Amino acid sequence: MTAIEQDKAQENPALPFSALEPPRRYLFGPGPSMVHPRVYEALSKPIVGHLDPYFIQVMGDVQQLLKTAFGTYDGATLVISGTGSAGMEAAVANFVEPGAKFAVFANGYFSDRLTEMAKRQDANVVRFEKLWGETYTQDEAREFIRREKPKVVAYVHAETSTGAMQSGQAICAAAHDAGALVIADCVTSLGGVPVEFDQTGIDVAYSCTQKGLSCPPGLSPMAISPRAMDWLRARTSTSRSWYFDLKLIHDYFTVSHRYHHTAPISMFYALREALLVIAEEGIENRWERHRRCHKSFVKGIEAMALRMHVPEGHRITTLNTVCVPKGVDEAKVRRRLVDEPGIEIAGGFGPLAGKVFRIGVMGPLATEDNVQFFLKEFRKTLSAEGYSI
Repeated sequence: MTAIEQDKAQENPALPFSALEPPRRYLFGPGPSMVHPRVYEALSKPIVGHLDPYFIQVMGDVQQLLKTAFGTYDGATLVISGTGSAGMEAAVANFVEPGAKFAVFANGYFSDRLTEMAKRQDANVVRFEKLWGETYTQDEAREFIRREKPKVVAYVHAETSTGAMQSGQAICAAAHDAGALVIADCVTSLGGVPVEFDQTGIDVAYSCTQKGLSCPPGLSPMAISPRAMDWLRARTSTSRSWYFDLKLIHDYFTVSHRYHHTAPISMFYALREALLVIAEEGIENRWERHRRCHKSFVKGIEAMALRMHVPEGHRITTLNTVCVPKGVDEAKVRRRLVDEPGIEIAGGFGPLAGKVFRIGVMGPLATEDNVQFFLKEFRKTLSAEGYSI
C-alpha cells in the first residue's frame, strides 16, 4: 500500500476491506441447504414497499403455494418474518396459555427447545422422555396423552439433531380424542418429506426456508387448521408476544393488510420462487427424488461398513445420521472435507456429540450424481483419517 493509500485508509477505515467473496461450498449439512439458481435471481429483483399491492399479491401467492407444500386445503397458511425458531415461538406463544398443560414428546434437541419456550409462557410442561434418535409407537402416544390430559401436544416431525422421523397420526388422533391441539415441528421435513398436514390431523405446523425448500434462511412458513384458527379467535387472554401475535399477523397477511411489521420483501420473493420450483417439479415427484437419493446414500454408507444411527423405517430421507466409526475424530473429518473438496457436513451435539455425522441430501444436491460425488469424497476423507474400509 502506498503512502497516499495509507492516508486514505486512515481517513476511511472501510477501505482496507476486500470485496465480499464467500467460498463456494457443497452444503451437505443439515441446513442451510443449496439455494436454487432461480431463487438467487429472485433475490436480486427490485423491492417494493411492504404495503404495496404487488407485495400483497406476492404474499397471497406464497400462501397459496404453501398449501400444496404442507398438504392442506382447509388450513390457513402464513409466514413469520424470522427463522424456524421464530415459527416455533409463534406456535407456543399463541396456543399455549399460562398454566395450561403442555405435553412434549421429547427425543431430541428441538423438543427441548419447545419445552424451554413453553416454560417461559408459564405453561405446565409434561414430557415423555426417550433417547435421542428413538421414536414413539401408537400405543405409547395414546397412553401418554390419555394419562396427562393436556391442552396442547407437541412433537418434532423430523428431528434435525438425530435424523429420526416421527409419525404424527397416532399422536394427533389421541390428542384430538382428549380435546387437545397438536403442534408439529416440520422444520426439516417441509419440501423434502411428506408433511400431509390435513391427513395427519396437525393443528399448527411451522417450518423454515433453508432446508427442504432450498431457500436462504430468514422466514418461517406456518399452517394452521380451521380448528386451531377457531381456538385462536376465541382466545380471550392477550398473547405475551406482540411481534408473534398470529391474530395481528393473519390480519396483515389475509384480511385488512394493515401494517404490522416491515416484512423482508426480498426473502418473500425468494420463497415464492422456491415454491414455484417445487410446484413445477411436482411435490410428490420431489418426495420421490429425495427417497431415491436417500436409499442410494444408505447403500453407499453400508458398503463402507458404516452404520446409520436411526433404524430403517424411522429415518428422515433428507437428513442422514451416520455413526462415527471407532478411532475416527469426526471433527477432523469435517475439517478435511471443508478444506479439500469444499463439502460441509455437521457433527452431532448433546448426547450425540462426537458420535454421529449429520449429512443432508436435499434440494439441488438430491441427485444420484451428487450422492456418488459425496460418497467418493467421504470415503477418501475417512481413509485419510485412519478408517480402514
